[in-house]
Amino acid sequence: MSSVRLYQKHTFKECLTEYLTPITLAPTFWRNQAKASLLKRANSRRIEGVAKNVIMFLGDGMSIPTVTASRILKGQLAGNTGEEAALSFDKFPNTGLSKTYCQDSQVTDSASSATAYLCGVKANIGTIGVDARVRHGDCASQKGAELTSILDWSMAAVTTTRVTHATPAGLYASVADRGWEGDYYTKNIAGGCKDIAAQLIDDYPNVQVIMGGGRRYFMRADQTDPEHGSNAHYGRRDGRDLIQVSHAVEAGSIEMGEFGEWDIANIYLYDRQGLFEYSHMQYEFERTDPNHEKAGEPSLAEMTQKAIEILKKNPKGYFLLVEGGRIDHGHHEGRAKLALHDCVAFSDAVGMGDQMTNESDTLIVVTADHAHTMSIAGYPQRGNDILGKSAHGSTLTAAGDHRPYTTLLYADGPGWAVTTGNHRPDITNVDTKTHGGDDVGIFARGPMAHLYTGVLEENEIAHVMAYASCVGDYSNHNDCAAALAGK
Repeated sequence: MSSVRLYQKHTFKECLTEYLTPITLAPTFWRNQAKASLLKRANSRRIEGVAKNVIMFLGDGMSIPTVTASRILKGQLAGNTGEEAALSFDKFPNTGLSKTYCQDSQVTDSASSATAYLCGVKANIGTIGVDARVRHGDCASQKGAELTSILDWSMAAVTTTRVTHATPAGLYASVADRGWEGDYYTKNIAGGCKDIAAQLIDDYPNVQVIMGGGRRYFMRADQTDPEHGSNAHYGRRDGRDLIQVSHAVEAGSIEMGEFGEWDIANIYLYDRQGLFEYSHMQYEFERTDPNHEKAGEPSLAEMTQKAIEILKKNPKGYFLLVEGGRIDHGHHEGRAKLALHDCVAFSDAVGMGDQMTNESDTLIVVTADHAHTMSIAGYPQRGNDILGKSAHGSTLTAAGDHRPYTTLLYADGPGWAVTTGNHRPDITNVDTKTHGGDDVGIFARGPMAHLYTGVLEENEIAHVMAYASCVGDYSNHNDCAAALAGK
């Protein structure tokens, strides 16, 4: 039983009354619901054996409250009360928790966390693809401390951030400072450390798919970006146009026509790169708004679809990293609306991956790198606008100072300490629109997905993927999922 009334077109009371019918209020409704769910789990089977393909979906900053609030938003966008909705990965049969602290900090960042879940080792905050002997920002200390990642077949990554940002860089880069995305940052660094963009192009000539933003670190300083204009500030100082270099290295590896309507001159799409933005791609909520984006950008689900269509041609399988990176950015700005809409779009991308692959040979892992400080507070009534003020019907919920508050609150960041005199501002007539150290969720399906059950150290995520696919430290078939064949 689900609500069929449009939440946006009816009053709160009408919507809630429609959903809470005598059927849903009866105890038999919930007993039947629980029984159906239990029997589905009881009849599910473990899938043991080698994963030919692995897809990792990483929701950057996707804390447990973010998952909950996004689920509610998804339901409310569909015209329902929201709480009863489900994100695509909510339905995966195996779930666990990831402990996200890094080597030197209780609260991690996206760089050290990427090292953990892609390289299998916990490292120091702010570093990528190097072990904990490396001091943040010390180029000399990274020599000999480079790590290998889960990447063992053809590499593919899709992200809504710059492709040189912390999460995708965890696949291919080794740097003492996550900020070294282009040689604008490394030109004065002693020791000769190579920037992240150059590592991608120079060291991984067989990369098959890279889609996201970040043209500025691949273009020369004297080039003009088709959307942004001058690239004098961030552009390359070594005189190389890495987009053209990439185009020349592996010409024909991906036919330009395969990208369909995105294949237009002003978005810089070449054989191995779809760089759709000068910096990060647009927030999902703003992606189709001409005030924010004029050239046009694909959604995360569309990029995921295209990546899988290309990668499935590989006879030996593939590894694909898909990042919903701007969930994190919305939280950093204290703009929950943007973060949650990006999380719903991330769920759509996971659904696309689930739909296009078979659980018998493809392991899908969904997780986050770290949490955020957003919480879901108060006692708002069922169906209350998740992006609005905490309320019971039309009556706002008041705190101890007799002023209302929003259901979603941030413990820090922009606006947390805004006061009027010595008092919290009164938001009665206001139109409401940093990292946390919490454990984050793991959701998995496919071969060996049951190994993600329980509470895991974040670096164990990479080891399960390697074990399931028999690569890296688990390439010996006596020490990986292949050993289970016939048992």
